[in-house]
Amino acid sequence: MKVSIIVPIYNEEESLGLLYDAVEKSAKTFKSSWELILVDDGSRDGSLEKIRSIIKKHPDNVKAVILRRNFGQTAAIAAGIDQSSGEIIVLLDADLQNDPADIPVMVEKLAEGYDLVSGWRYNRQDKFLTRTLPSRIANSIISAVTGVKLHDYGCTLKAYRREVLTGFRLYGEMHRFIPVYANSVGAKIVEVKVHHYARKFGQAKYGLERTFKVILDLITVKFLTSYSSKPIYLFGGTGMGLITLSFVSLLYLGIRRIILKISPFSSPLFTIAVMIAIMGFQSILMGLIAELLARTYHESQNKPVYTIREVIQ
Repeated sequence: MKVSIIVPIYNEEESLGLLYDAVEKSAKTFKSSWELILVDDGSRDGSLEKIRSIIKKHPDNVKAVILRRNFGQTAAIAAGIDQSSGEIIVLLDADLQNDPADIPVMVEKLAEGYDLVSGWRYNRQDKFLTRTLPSRIANSIISAVTGVKLHDYGCTLKAYRREVLTGFRLYGEMHRFIPVYANSVGAKIVEVKVHHYARKFGQAKYGLERTFKVILDLITVKFLTSYSSKPIYLFGGTGMGLITLSFVSLLYLGIRRIILKISPFSSPLFTIAVMIAIMGFQSILMGLIAELLARTYHESQNKPVYTIREVIQ
């Protein structure tokens, strides 16, 4: 099966020549054809000129996708996937911190029957306090919330069968959550240890603030994967919980009125309980509206609520 290696690029001029050499050396071990797709995400250095030079020297295996401005890593990856033609998709950073020599191992894992092979930078060569520690915390949170246990969601180096990348669009910083989307359609996922090196050229594009963005995106992903087809479970469940809490509070006030002869209206708990009950009813109504929107979404696009791995005849 043809392998498409997609590399999002933003101001990585110095590393591109070495990157191509490493990818070409690794790709020679493939038993199939391959292509390298370089996606320039609005670079402001000489990355674009370097990309043109690489294509001029190697026109058979390299394709360039030039974005009009900097849209972000996720958008660049989405553009590369849309322009690729391989049945196997490999994502790779351009900074040389990941080793292209690990790609054949990941492709071989796909041949064993897996749908997604995720890289794990088990010996990560980044600053501990600003990069490694926040990443570990984020990985633990994502694994706990989604149920997809991976050590390193942030490692871009991953290999996919194309079919597990269809059926959803990537937004924001969602590329790191592709394993969660793939798991929601029944993909078989495995994690392999990959090499990681300290950055030789340029500067890191992300800092500590990225952790907070990941947590916000995680909320979106959790909703889309768990409740997009049945949002009433989320909103209705929340509403029923609030109504139950309100009922217990009012029951307490009623019992206190009977036993201690204390008026329920003298306590702020009565007002709070009523407000909670109203919020509960509103949440249930929001769930019903969300159910209508979900059905409109699926039916208007003829979007199936199931995925088929294969049909045997």
